[in-house]
Amino acid sequence: MTSSNDASASPALPYQARGSLNGRTLLMSGGSRGIGLAIATRAARDGANIVIMAKTGEPHPKLDGTVYTAAEILEAAGGQALPLVGDVRNDGDVAAAVAAAVERFGGIDVVVNNASAIDLSRTDALDMKRYDLMQDINVRGTFLLSKLALPALRKSAQDGRGAHILTLSPPLNLDPKWAGMHLAYTMAKYGMSLTTLGLAEELKNDGVAVNSLWPCTLIDTAAIRNMPGGEQIVQAARGPEIMADAAHAVLTASNLNTGNFYTDEQVLRDAGVTDFRPYSLGAPEEKLVPDIFL
Repeated sequence: MTSSNDASASPALPYQARGSLNGRTLLMSGGSRGIGLAIATRAARDGANIVIMAKTGEPHPKLDGTVYTAAEILEAAGGQALPLVGDVRNDGDVAAAVAAAVERFGGIDVVVNNASAIDLSRTDALDMKRYDLMQDINVRGTFLLSKLALPALRKSAQDGRGAHILTLSPPLNLDPKWAGMHLAYTMAKYGMSLTTLGLAEELKNDGVAVNSLWPCTLIDTAAIRNMPGGEQIVQAARGPEIMADAAHAVLTASNLNTGNFYTDEQVLRDAGVTDFRPYSLGAPEEKLVPDIFL
């Protein structure tokens, strides 16, 4: 299995694609590393155009990857890339990214709401700056990017190009334990999911699909590896390629399904995958750490 820092590799994985993203244009928030970069790289291998808007223009002291190194990976994989340094919290940056995507590639077919902030602190321990950060990036950023891309997405739908908004957020599981464990983060992620629920209903007659995707297990990312004990934790994770393959399957589906809260395993099972072991970093399936909210 490749590491999360080698998203350009094409490991022998069980997913057999039934469609292609060739020639379609994706606009992604974040994506300079981790799951976002893996999703973008899988699209690039089809020959997609990918616009990445992320804050990391200069190398991070602890995390590999910038928007520019990501663009190099995407172009090496076979796609066209437009790297943009921008903050999804900034209205002007988001508007500029949408305009740049339309100017460079003629439109937008897919929006991937990937950018997200996490803090699992309980209520009394959470700094309100961290609360605001999660609300601004996760909820407001997802809403804003989706909102400003709507004219281009409607045009894509009219042209039959498979217009889609895909948000990396969990099912709306109202079991009280998820709110009780990390209330602020739960509200922020569920806000992303409510955006999926609402936009799917709002856009159902426009031909724009709106769905969410969430992993069933912990996913190996540089951010987790940099946590205390992270190198050990990720041994019980799957690689980001499982989310990349699942996103590819959702975005290339022949039928217009909308308003769904997919998991990676569900999507890939529907695509014919029966053995998920190649996605793991070595731990047996029964030892993998399940993700939250499921």
